[in-house]
Amino acid sequence: MADRVYGGRTAADRRAERRQRLLDAGLELFGTEGYAATSIERLCAAAGVSTRNFYEEFTGREALLMTLHDIVLERAMAAVSAVFAEMGDAPLAVRLEHAVRAYLAATATDPRWARLSFVEVVGVSEAVERHRLAWRERWAAFLVAEAERGVAHGEGMARDFHLSAVALIGAVNELGYHCAAGGRRVPMEDVVAEITRVATAALTGP
Repeated sequence: MADRVYGGRTAADRRAERRQRLLDAGLELFGTEGYAATSIERLCAAAGVSTRNFYEEFTGREALLMTLHDIVLERAMAAVSAVFAEMGDAPLAVRLEHAVRAYLAATATDPRWARLSFVEVVGVSEAVERHRLAWRERWAAFLVAEAERGVAHGEGMARDFHLSAVALIGAVNELGYHCAAGGRRVPMEDVVAEITRVATAALTGP
């Protein structure tokens, strides 16, 4: 059956718009007032949709939170991957500096994304923790691959970089939140420089 058109929009268009309004409402409320303080009723009121509409898109608040988390980290992963591809065989410290800047631009320029990414997804439930830790392992594997590429170019000694990568992710998340939403005005370039120092030491040290 053809999708009926009302006011120039199909049912699929209207549903996509409702979904986007829910995503926007989730970012605003989770990113300013926090996940725990945000009910489905408040999300629906902010998005201008019914609770039935909400459950047509998401199984619950956790699903909305994880979808938003996926959006910001997919965006960050694409930005960092593009930097590493463009930098080619530049020194590891240079690659890392540009990658850190790209990551923070994707995750910490907007304080709402920073709070959602670095704070609100932590410790919500077993399902959200599995989701968060799966992303952490994905990033760790990504960083290990870059460290091993550095070793191949004589920029470090071969070793198991996994724990260093996990530690680096923790440092990046803390500093990213500190910069964007931690209540202190810290120049982004200062944060980029500090993370680059930490990352270079972590991924090239013995």
